[in-house]
Amino acid sequence: MLIVYTLLAVALVGTVSSTVFLVLVSLGAIHFRRQTQSLGGRNTALPPVSVLKPLHGIEARLEENLESFFRQDYPQYEILFAVDEPDDAALDVARAVSARYPHIPCRFVVNGPPPWPNPPAFSFHTMEKLAAYDILVTSDSDVEVDRNYLREVVPPMLDPIVGMVTCVYRGKNAGGGWSGLDAIGMSVEMTAGVLVANLLEGVKFGLGPTIAVRKDSLAKIGGYAALSHYFANDFVIGNLIDKAGYRVVLSGHVIDHVSPPMTFRSMWRRLVRWGKSTRYSRPKGHFGTGLVFAMPYGLLGFAATWLMGWPVVAISWLAIAFINRILESWIVGWGVVRDPRARNAPWLYPVRDLLGFAVWCASYLSNKSLWRDGQYQLLPGGVIVRRAIEGQADSQE
Repeated sequence: MLIVYTLLAVALVGTVSSTVFLVLVSLGAIHFRRQTQSLGGRNTALPPVSVLKPLHGIEARLEENLESFFRQDYPQYEILFAVDEPDDAALDVARAVSARYPHIPCRFVVNGPPPWPNPPAFSFHTMEKLAAYDILVTSDSDVEVDRNYLREVVPPMLDPIVGMVTCVYRGKNAGGGWSGLDAIGMSVEMTAGVLVANLLEGVKFGLGPTIAVRKDSLAKIGGYAALSHYFANDFVIGNLIDKAGYRVVLSGHVIDHVSPPMTFRSMWRRLVRWGKSTRYSRPKGHFGTGLVFAMPYGLLGFAATWLMGWPVVAISWLAIAFINRILESWIVGWGVVRDPRARNAPWLYPVRDLLGFAVWCASYLSNKSLWRDGQYQLLPGGVIVRRAIEGQADSQE
């Protein structure tokens, strides 16, 4: 019976902590709405902007993603694309899209093999040297944006105390069940963590799909070179800019982060890679994340109370955990990022919650990760060292 009582105790702690987290998420959603409403009315002056986009191979919906940046309702901006090799197929796609919008200034940069462990950081560094304008908007190639994207993201940068702007995002399923689980995690799990952090201490990090900076704030932290040896360059740049005395703003604009068609294996590698990145970038916060999941503790409570001969309590315990995740899916996935699957198929998120807990556990099993075409070892503080490839990296990672 000692094992049963231990399971019951763990389940109780986890159920209470995940319920507290749900309350914090709800408060965080309200705070986010109020905060972003206060950012309205700043569109009177729209300065010119340089959009920096690193590319690496053909990704799901790449053409649609890139074209969304050429359709901006914004008076003056340029787009710079960077690739490592001149024969990268993504470069042809970018050129074809650019040709349809000759009125948008566009440049193409071939970096060569990146000398830094973090390839995107080197691409940003190269493009920043060529950028014509003071405000830089960096964005991943697997995101799609609305026409008002720049119009909503850029204005806070006019305040000299604001050194960076970043955006929450919703997952966009490009096809398949595993992609759907990956996408709902972006919409709910990822966003919930951002909302709570924003509520409790403000935003002191960046989110890779969009980071806007000014050249002066970037120079104060040592430029993109300061990110060269870090895995989570998006987290680090926001952290460094905050420490430099600037304010990091969370925009109210929500963008689409495309989740490509994938197998379970490629999805698992992708999620564990992100989990390891978080573990090494902010170890204390990542460790505490183990207490925000609901379904694992619901299952533990179900098992323990069933073995104790309390079937009604067992079913009720599991139901509470399930309802917890349904509510989080509605509050965050629909209420904040407007993901229709979070509203119409909220049962997906309890399944994703179980997967997220498994990923959290797996993030502690090693300090190695596959990324692009390389293998990396993660060191304390989020520093990475490139190692000899032991296996072929999945192209969807």
